[in-house]
Amino acid sequence: AAPLNLSYKIHIATENNFPTAAGLASSAAGYACLVSALARLYGVEGELSEVARRGSGSACRSMLGGFVQWQRGERPDGRDSLAHQVAPETHWPELRVLVLVVSGEKKQVGSTAGMQTSVDTSPLLKHRAEAVVPERLALMMRHIRERDFEGFGQLAMRDSNQFHATCLDTFPPIFYLNDLSRHIIALAHRFNAHHGRTKVPVSRPPRPVPPPVAHTLHAGPNAVIFTLADTVAEFVEVVRRSFPPAANGDQFVRGLPVGAASLPEELLAAVVPEPVPGAVRYILHTK
Repeated sequence: AAPLNLSYKIHIATENNFPTAAGLASSAAGYACLVSALARLYGVEGELSEVARRGSGSACRSMLGGFVQWQRGERPDGRDSLAHQVAPETHWPELRVLVLVVSGEKKQVGSTAGMQTSVDTSPLLKHRAEAVVPERLALMMRHIRERDFEGFGQLAMRDSNQFHATCLDTFPPIFYLNDLSRHIIALAHRFNAHHGRTKVPVSRPPRPVPPPVAHTLHAGPNAVIFTLADTVAEFVEVVRRSFPPAANGDQFVRGLPVGAASLPEELLAAVVPEPVPGAVRYILHTK
């Protein structure tokens, strides 16, 4: 079909399959979808990530597949603040993402307002932007290109922690995490610690073991877990045992299918000390 004339007016209705304004990049998904759809409808071609960025900064990254960097740019008008693909979606086929949805409620402090307050009041954010982020960004791109899950996972967790430290350094402080968020973080570390102990042969001294899972939490309480395909079934079962679904057992895991896993008693004792029924609403499995 021929593109519409730009003078045509249209009605737009959108929906998504995950919570809105809850720290899961719903604005990025929404604006990227909007820009992509309108460009196709009106026959607009060329660089579109800069257009999507005007609606939501992180939306520029969602215009491209795979692993994407948002380049800051130098121009005062922001025209060179664009998205750049670091690696295509086929680059790391074993990498998986588990989104643990604990709340669908709209967060009290929106991302835009929160970031502006942090810029105005947080010395840690200034230090982070000038001294920490450039080095970490280069490291993360290297880990992605080399498919180094140990480096990728460690850096993702550390950077997530520092982001929330910046939120606490903001005045007044911003609290995106809740008790359940911290419970999930602790669960991930117990899971990693268990495998760190059990996967090292007794015949040789202990050495660092790549983390089986890596957590990252953004501007909201919902947790994102990175892992590899061969760990998905076991960790999903750990989450199911830690947060037994209250009523939606058949819909607890959504997205890509997840196989069954049998957990040894040693792992259960070390990783799942006190289950919290119904705390995690569902898991979204994707890649």
